[in-house]
Amino acid sequence: MDLLLKVWRQKGRKESGKIVDYNITGISGDSSFLEMLDLLNEQLINNGEEPVAFDHDCREGICGSCSLVINGQAHGPDKFITTCQLHMRKFKDGDTIYIEPFRAKAFPVIKDLVVDRGAFDRIQQSGGYISVNTSGNTQDANLTPVNKENADAAFDAATCIGCGACVATCKNSSAMLFVGAKVSQYSLLPQGQVESATRVINMVNQMDKEGFGNCSNTGACEVECPKGISLENIARMNREYFKAKLNKD
Repeated sequence: MDLLLKVWRQKGRKESGKIVDYNITGISGDSSFLEMLDLLNEQLINNGEEPVAFDHDCREGICGSCSLVINGQAHGPDKFITTCQLHMRKFKDGDTIYIEPFRAKAFPVIKDLVVDRGAFDRIQQSGGYISVNTSGNTQDANLTPVNKENADAAFDAATCIGCGACVATCKNSSAMLFVGAKVSQYSLLPQGQVESATRVINMVNQMDKEGFGNCSNTGACEVECPKGISLENIARMNREYFKAKLNKD
């Protein structure tokens, strides 16, 4: 198929950017979206032009690096997939495709389609972990019984890959689905109870510090999340936060 690509180009975070048109031909419907971008870059390099910078790593829908807004949708026109899992059969010959980076104050553009998602890392570092006794007297985790319903919910929350689609989709650029998932995966398990109060307070405070917006319950984040993370995790995070603040005060 032959396509017209309208790609966001920006040399640096302090530079202004713009949409640049590229024509590309002979794309197979079996190609992945990133393979199509590889072919575009090969074409640009052969023409002596600078290739388009875009993020990718595993190309298996696991790492969350390949985050693009495609025709106005985070990860493109398909459900429960990341950009690297999107195939060109979702498009038609002659289509025009707009390709942009995730846009949020907390996700500044580094170059072209690459954004800095270090804000997510800092939120994780503020409390997204459990402290484990490694003195040699640790108990096997399997000795602690966990309710099946809680275990399943914790695993579902832990499927979050931190891609940022929730932020890119939200009209407020809220990160509450991401933070809610990270808080939930620990709050539902016995191992996460010891630090539950400090964890949720620290992570929510860091989220606010990073400049993410507030949740207004639109639900777009759940719709566009490639892992289908539920809004229930936001509600659970709010309960954990209010409980922690009341006990602290």
